Amino acid sequence: MLSIGLSSKTIALGLGHDRPTLVFFHGFLGSHQDFIPLRTNLHQCNCLLVDLPGHGKSLGLPDSTYTLQGSAEAILDMLDHAKIDRPILYGYSMGGRLALYLALRWPDRFSAAFLESTSPGLASAVEQSERRQHDKRLAQSIQTDFPEFLQKWYQADLFKSLKTHPSFSQLLDRRHQNNPKELARSLLNMGTGSQPSLWSELAQAKIPLHLIVGTADPKFCTINQKMHQLCPTAQLHAIPNIGHNLHVEALDAIVQIILNHTSSP
Repeated sequence: MLSIGLSSKTIALGLGHDRPTLVFFHGFLGSHQDFIPLRTNLHQCNCLLVDLPGHGKSLGLPDSTYTLQGSAEAILDMLDHAKIDRPILYGYSMGGRLALYLALRWPDRFSAAFLESTSPGLASAVEQSERRQHDKRLAQSIQTDFPEFLQKWYQADLFKSLKTHPSFSQLLDRRHQNNPKELARSLLNMGTGSQPSLWSELAQAKIPLHLIVGTADPKFCTINQKMHQLCPTAQLHAIPNIGHNLHVEALDAIVQIILNHTSSP
């Protein structure tokens, strides 16, 4: 049960070959620490918690790594060095978009993917262009006044239920530890507006995709319902009365979903 930054290669120690291996990708502003409670409850599995570019231990990386393609290549390289064969992916939000990208583009490298509050990107070039402009403004605000940015970020409706959770203040403290310049790099290059649309690739998915969403997050409920309709390998898991951040708000439910659909190699 390890955490790792993408600049390191020494991660193979401590992985039991008799247990399934899950690789976790956090969301924007997060780090591997976000998944420690989930890892603690998954003692039947090997859990590899990855810091994505611009977050946690993965700072000051080459520019190319901060893109979805570059991050995917870094993950594949990391797994090669660790000799980890066909692990299970788990991604939340931004990390879910990376997990979906890996699952669709390199299906032979993974056995399944759990996608929490995830989208396949924006369908049209116009939407992508508008989102890139939006992300540029956000990146500027991150570097201008990071505490104010965080305050506004968590005013969004999709975090309404998260803000009432007992661990929210601890989560917010961790967010303040981020490097604003690194976050801006991540947002500009790995934001939804910068990633290729994966909508058209869902129909060709070859491995199981478990779509996890909270019913108190209507935007992502709609997105995931569409994904479920388009993807023959998808299974939709809708958790009642929970918002966007399910691994915090509904930890026990997430653990059960993983265990119900994960088997030993």
